[in-house]
Amino acid sequence: MTSITLSIFDIFKIGPGPSSSHTIAPMKAGHDFAQEAAHLSPEKLERAEKIEVRLYGSLSATGEGHGTDAAVVAGLMGNPPETCSTDLIDGLHLQKNKSVDPINIGGKAFHMAVGEVIYDKVQHDFPFSNTLVIRLLDKDAAAIFEKEYYSVGGGFLQWKGWTAPERGEPAYGFNSAIELGKMMKESGVSGHDALMQNEKAITGASEEEIISGIDLILDAMEASVDGGLDGEGLLPGPLKVQRNAAYLYRNSCTMDGFAGRFIALLLAYALAAAEENAAGHRVVTAPTCGAAGVIPSVYCLLKRNLGIPRKNLRRGLMTAAVVAFLCKTNASIAGAEVGCQGEIGVATAMAAAMITYAVQEDPVLAVHAAAIALEHQLGLTCDPVKGYVQIPCIQRNAVGAVKAYTAHMLAVLEKPGYFDLRLDYVIKAMAETGRDMSCKYKETGLGGLAVCMPEC
Repeated sequence: MTSITLSIFDIFKIGPGPSSSHTIAPMKAGHDFAQEAAHLSPEKLERAEKIEVRLYGSLSATGEGHGTDAAVVAGLMGNPPETCSTDLIDGLHLQKNKSVDPINIGGKAFHMAVGEVIYDKVQHDFPFSNTLVIRLLDKDAAAIFEKEYYSVGGGFLQWKGWTAPERGEPAYGFNSAIELGKMMKESGVSGHDALMQNEKAITGASEEEIISGIDLILDAMEASVDGGLDGEGLLPGPLKVQRNAAYLYRNSCTMDGFAGRFIALLLAYALAAAEENAAGHRVVTAPTCGAAGVIPSVYCLLKRNLGIPRKNLRRGLMTAAVVAFLCKTNASIAGAEVGCQGEIGVATAMAAAMITYAVQEDPVLAVHAAAIALEHQLGLTCDPVKGYVQIPCIQRNAVGAVKAYTAHMLAVLEKPGYFDLRLDYVIKAMAETGRDMSCKYKETGLGGLAVCMPEC
């Protein structure tokens, strides 16, 4: 088996919420389609009259609440996720039945309203649950050009005929936590040095470029927390969910006792980033938008309240990425495939590893902390009420952050030699649980809280 060749920048991506699989990847699909269609012959473009977008799987079931329609149209308008204006997205949501500014493809203008996006079958025969098909149609509704896209979780996008891009071989190869531990022991190199060498070998980037990219991610995470702490009022959508992060933060400052303030701050930071995500504002996938509050919360806590140096925080983030590599490679990080255990569960494991490595610089302890965290999120369902990433998603981020810190404490404080590198087995259990889990609990909004709380 070839070694994992994922990059830290595959896991941590900057873009609009509320869902990496429902907004970031579909926006990429729209952007890609517009670019590809622009290279059609002038004759074909001349015949083209209309753009058609069809959503399948959970993109269809919960895409309206997640803003998938606006995201794909924004992509067709030429906007990549990392630079797309939140004002544009907000405007598209408010004018669903009005044609947007002309979509320019190869010099030809097309007019399309967000409300024209078609919500097709939830159960289908495509190879991936989250599928969207984009077509250019002629006046008789015959397809001139079409492309079948798959949103495979965490903002990753594939398409029919897709092949993985060629990358360099890692300096220190592994496919499992056990292989990682063996490699570390045999090489004698520190965990963060091995990960940096891998990143350089896989991407071809310099160490300075990698550090700059990591700092950009950390700054974007902190900005999402600050944006949430400044936010007030109701979140978008029919649920009328009130922003709570600023209220919790103010209350945390009045609490007596270090322990209470510590947990309250962690909760406030997590709610802040998760509320920004729910508002459709810019966040960082960690590993998904739906879980975008967990790692930013522990990052802010480590930086602001524990005074952990920046270099340690960078190293912790790289360690968190390795946990995501293992989960994505050997299971999934997509709620549509394995439920919320693949989103909040994996984020919790990543955050536990990040805290532990940033504080201890011990890769074995970090992997153990990740295993503890993920072990206690197994079976977590993805059941957003009315398809919005609000109930129960926002508070799940906060609870995940506290679980991550708890897992870190257990790993650091328990008797030495008590544990083994069991992360691989927990990931395997997550994969098997996800396969057995009914599709009702995989981001479709057809079971769990999504059904039991219909009037929220």
